[in-house]
Amino acid sequence: MNGFDQWEKLVRKQLKAEDIYTILEKENLEGIVVRPYYQTNSESRILPKVEESTHLVALYQEVLEEQAFAFLLNENVEGLQEKAIFINNQDLAEHILTEESNRYFSLIDVFSDDKNAVIDEHSAGELLSKSFERQIGVDVSLHQNAGASIIQQLSFALAKSKELVEKFGPEILEKLVFRFAIGSNYFFEIAKIRAFKYLFNQLSKEFEKDLIPYIFAETSLRNKAKNDEENNLIRSTLELASAMIGGADAVFSNDYKLENQSGLSKEISFKQQIVLAYESIINVFEDAASGSYFVEDITQQFAEKSWKLFLEIEEKGGYLEVLKSEEIQKMIFDQAVKEQSLVEDGRIKLIGVNLYPKLEVIKSAEELYHADEIRKVRLAEMFES
Repeated sequence: MNGFDQWEKLVRKQLKAEDIYTILEKENLEGIVVRPYYQTNSESRILPKVEESTHLVALYQEVLEEQAFAFLLNENVEGLQEKAIFINNQDLAEHILTEESNRYFSLIDVFSDDKNAVIDEHSAGELLSKSFERQIGVDVSLHQNAGASIIQQLSFALAKSKELVEKFGPEILEKLVFRFAIGSNYFFEIAKIRAFKYLFNQLSKEFEKDLIPYIFAETSLRNKAKNDEENNLIRSTLELASAMIGGADAVFSNDYKLENQSGLSKEISFKQQIVLAYESIINVFEDAASGSYFVEDITQQFAEKSWKLFLEIEEKGGYLEVLKSEEIQKMIFDQAVKEQSLVEDGRIKLIGVNLYPKLEVIKSAEELYHADEIRKVRLAEMFES
């Protein structure tokens, strides 16, 4: 009797049931099969990242100039030296004064996210003329914060990349930064980043390239609550860990306070990253999850399901056409409402929101979500005045 058979026999005895898998099955919104026991796995390989070590990105504050080596900028800051600069708006990109000692990356997405469904070619042209290391952002953090599934996020990132190739040629693939928001499902989020590396590499091979995606990962707003700041901090710490272990090239922590933000709250949010990087040293490993039977298995499932959805979007004319027909909006809406209903029923637990203490529902899902609009909605908004 091998190890797996022994495990099954022991669990049947302990559960006093023959059909142990029905009992042990765990529901998830992604439709991913999660087995209770993993013994063997298909051949694994290291999934590299672009940066040797993950950039720990801070929202610019003068007090952090000596501590942070990477900044997210919303306005021009002069005098920065030997920093990685992530540019967060078009106006700044057009007018920033670049320094030779710094590295510059644009997070600016040139897609409209409404049914107008266009690429802003003027903005794209301005960005591509800049001497940044990477000029165009592909933002799917909005989709995660709007309630899209992991499979949808990965598919949309691929579909947007394909649209950019059709507009600007295959060389554009080397100029992209992918912006993902990281949710609270720890292992699934590690697998999300790993799966995108498989997927983007496969897409690049369609154009005779062999590329690794540049991934900027930030903490999600979807699972955060106004009156639960300490738990927001814990959630975002786990999200940052998922991003680093998954192999993101840069990570950024949004302020754990949704209201009454201060210089101190911004500094604390950034220093979560410092603790993880310098105490746990998880920002330097190349694909730390490689070889984990569970993570490898769900990575493969995410990759296969996302590629399938990507092909379906392509068959319908591509991302912009499907956005124009409002099918993408409806996809996200259906997924978001399903997730919200699980929060309302208490099957998804948010400490301090629907658990310890349990707050009363104030807004319905119908008030929060609209089938024709992609917009950020926090799960806790249902319970907040």
